[in-house]
Amino acid sequence: MPVSAATETKLREAMARLLAGEPLHTDGALTKENLAREAKVSHATVHRAEEVLAEWNAKVDRPVRRTPGEVQRDETIAELRKQLRESRAKASELQGKLDALATVTANLYFENRELKEKASKRRQSRVASLPATGPWKE
Repeated sequence: MPVSAATETKLREAMARLLAGEPLHTDGALTKENLAREAKVSHATVHRAEEVLAEWNAKVDRPVRRTPGEVQRDETIAELRKQLRESRAKASELQGKLDALATVTANLYFENRELKEKASKRRQSRVASLPATGPWKE
């Protein structure tokens, strides 16, 4: 079942915008799905428009080359993603060390409190255990 003249016109206009790099409704990738979205028709409609589809395949059925700017952008994005992964790994490592230090600090605090309590009890028991008689006593 062929498409109407109006639909064919929409598809041709959408194809022209995509091929010119001036999309209105998509990210500009040269895909049949974007052709449908750009023309605001269904993907099935694109496949029913045999003449338009043949023209699309003739113009786009080759590998899409990236411009030097796009290559640089993609390399920058890849590098930034690598840096982000490394930063997250480092942050995770440091968080683990921080957690370990917090645990050690808490343990030392409680051990210190116990030792102070024991020392205080020993001092009290020494004072209490002094002999009641001695040279100072008359």
